[in-house]
Amino acid sequence: QVQLVESGGGLVQAGGSLRLSCAASGSAYSRQAMGWFRQAPGKEREFVGGISKNTGNTYYADSVRGRFTISKDNAKTMVYLQMNSLKPEDTAVYYCAAGRSLDENGMDYWGKGTLVTVSS
Repeated sequence: QVQLVESGGGLVQAGGSLRLSCAASGSAYSRQAMGWFRQAPGKEREFVGGISKNTGNTYYADSVRGRFTISKDNAKTMVYLQMNSLKPEDTAVYYCAAGRSLDENGMDYWGKGTLVTVSS
Protein backbone atom coordinates (compact mmCIF):
# COMPACT_ATOMS: atom_id res chain seq x y z
CA GLN A 1 0.00 0.00 0.00
CA VAL A 2 1.48 3.29 -1.16
CA GLN A 3 -0.08 6.74 -1.24
CA LEU A 4 1.43 9.44 -3.43
CA VAL A 5 0.97 13.20 -3.40
CA GLU A 6 2.62 15.45 -5.99
CA SER A 7 3.52 19.09 -5.56
CA GLY A 8 5.61 21.77 -7.21
CA GLY A 9 3.72 22.30 -10.43
CA GLY A 10 3.09 25.75 -11.76
CA LEU A 11 3.70 28.23 -14.53
CA VAL A 12 7.18 28.72 -15.91
CA GLN A 13 8.66 30.36 -19.00
CA ALA A 14 10.33 28.34 -21.70
CA GLY A 15 13.93 27.70 -20.78
CA GLY A 16 13.17 27.84 -17.09
CA SER A 17 13.27 25.18 -14.42
CA LEU A 18 10.86 23.55 -12.05
CA ARG A 19 11.18 20.85 -9.42
CA LEU A 20 8.36 18.45 -8.75
CA SER A 21 8.08 16.52 -5.51
CA CYS A 22 6.23 13.36 -4.67
CA ALA A 23 5.57 12.43 -1.07
CA ALA A 24 5.10 8.71 -0.61
CA SER A 25 3.57 7.06 2.39
CA GLY A 26 3.53 3.37 3.16
CA SER A 27 6.06 0.87 4.39
CA ALA A 28 6.44 -0.67 0.93
CA TYR A 29 7.93 2.51 -0.55
CA SER A 30 11.49 1.18 -0.65
CA ARG A 31 10.42 -1.89 -2.60
CA GLN A 32 8.68 0.02 -5.37
CA ALA A 33 9.85 1.25 -8.69
CA MET A 34 9.18 4.99 -8.81
CA GLY A 35 8.37 7.00 -11.88
CA TRP A 36 6.93 10.13 -13.37
CA PHE A 37 4.41 10.20 -16.16
CA ARG A 38 2.67 13.07 -17.86
CA GLN A 39 -0.43 13.70 -19.89
CA ALA A 40 -0.75 16.70 -22.15
CA PRO A 41 -4.11 18.02 -23.34
CA GLY A 42 -5.51 15.77 -26.04
CA LYS A 43 -2.71 13.23 -25.70
CA GLU A 44 -2.23 9.91 -23.97
CA ARG A 45 -0.27 9.57 -20.78
CA GLU A 46 3.41 8.91 -21.38
CA PHE A 47 6.45 7.86 -19.41
CA VAL A 48 8.82 10.65 -18.42
CA GLY A 49 11.40 9.12 -16.11
CA GLY A 50 11.79 6.55 -13.40
CA ILE A 51 13.98 4.65 -10.98
CA SER A 52 14.02 0.88 -11.17
CA LYS A 53 12.92 -1.26 -8.27
CA ASN A 54 16.02 -3.35 -7.63
CA THR A 55 19.02 -1.63 -9.17
CA GLY A 56 18.11 2.00 -8.66
CA ASN A 57 18.98 2.75 -12.27
CA THR A 58 17.32 5.75 -13.83
CA TYR A 59 15.53 5.83 -17.16
CA TYR A 60 14.22 8.69 -19.22
CA ALA A 61 12.06 9.27 -22.22
CA ASP A 62 14.03 10.49 -25.21
CA SER A 63 12.11 13.74 -25.16
CA VAL A 64 13.40 14.70 -21.71
CA ARG A 65 16.78 13.00 -21.45
CA GLY A 66 19.47 15.53 -20.60
CA ARG A 67 16.92 18.02 -19.31
CA PHE A 68 15.09 16.17 -16.54
CA THR A 69 16.54 14.34 -13.57
CA ILE A 70 14.72 11.96 -11.26
CA SER A 71 15.96 11.29 -7.75
CA LYS A 72 14.84 9.83 -4.45
CA ASP A 73 15.34 10.59 -0.79
CA ASN A 74 14.63 7.29 0.87
CA ALA A 75 14.86 8.66 4.40
CA LYS A 76 12.08 11.12 3.60
CA THR A 77 10.27 8.73 1.26
CA MET A 78 10.28 11.41 -1.41
CA VAL A 79 10.87 11.30 -5.12
CA TYR A 80 11.73 14.35 -7.20
CA LEU A 81 11.73 15.41 -10.80
CA GLN A 82 14.07 18.28 -11.60
CA MET A 83 13.04 19.80 -14.91
CA ASN A 84 15.42 22.14 -16.70
CA SER A 85 15.33 23.84 -20.08
CA LEU A 86 11.59 23.50 -20.15
CA LYS A 87 9.76 23.68 -23.45
CA PRO A 88 6.12 24.49 -24.19
CA GLU A 89 5.67 20.86 -25.24
CA ASP A 90 6.42 19.86 -21.65
CA THR A 91 3.10 21.36 -20.60
CA ALA A 92 1.11 18.57 -19.01
CA VAL A 93 -0.27 17.13 -15.84
CA TYR A 94 2.56 15.24 -14.20
CA TYR A 95 1.84 12.11 -12.20
CA CYS A 96 3.96 10.33 -9.67
CA ALA A 97 3.64 6.57 -9.75
CA ALA A 98 4.93 3.53 -7.89
CA GLY A 99 4.75 -0.15 -8.55
CA ARG A 100 6.31 -3.35 -9.76
CA SER A 101 7.99 -1.94 -12.84
CA LEU A 102 8.44 1.25 -14.80
CA ASP A 103 6.03 0.09 -17.46
CA GLU A 104 2.81 2.01 -17.14
CA ASN A 105 0.94 -1.26 -16.68
CA GLY A 106 3.31 -2.19 -13.88
CA MET A 107 2.57 0.92 -11.87
CA ASP A 108 0.14 0.03 -9.10
CA TYR A 109 -0.19 3.38 -7.34
CA TRP A 110 -0.76 6.84 -8.76
CA GLY A 111 -0.91 10.34 -7.43
CA LYS A 112 -3.58 12.76 -8.57
CA GLY A 113 -1.17 14.86 -10.59
CA THR A 114 0.24 18.36 -10.62
CA LEU A 115 -0.06 20.75 -13.55
CA VAL A 116 3.02 22.16 -15.25
CA THR A 117 2.48 24.95 -17.76
CA VAL A 118 5.37 26.21 -19.86
CA SER A 119 4.80 29.47 -21.67
CA SER A 120 6.56 30.44 -24.88
